Amino acid sequence: MITEHQREALAVLAELCELSDDIRFGQLVAWLSDMGEIETGRKLADIDDDQLLVVMHQHRANLVARLPESEQQAFYSGGSSAAGAKP
Repeated sequence: MITEHQREALAVLAELCELSDDIRFGQLVAWLSDMGEIETGRKLADIDDDQLLVVMHQHRANLVARLPESEQQAFYSGGSSAAGAKP
């Protein structure tokens, strides 16, 4: 059974893919792993789902912050097909 944390992580992962469409999926996963290890001091396989979600939300916020303001607003208002909860 998929947990709520897992469901949210999948949704945020889809947003991250959309926000970084020039990055291969494997690169994105590797970066999340590295960021998670820096944040928690643990390898990806040992990071709790809620801790990984924090890392994912932080990365999403960083990517959105790099967008022009008009695109940021569109992302949060549903202009992006992956738009959803704010970080």
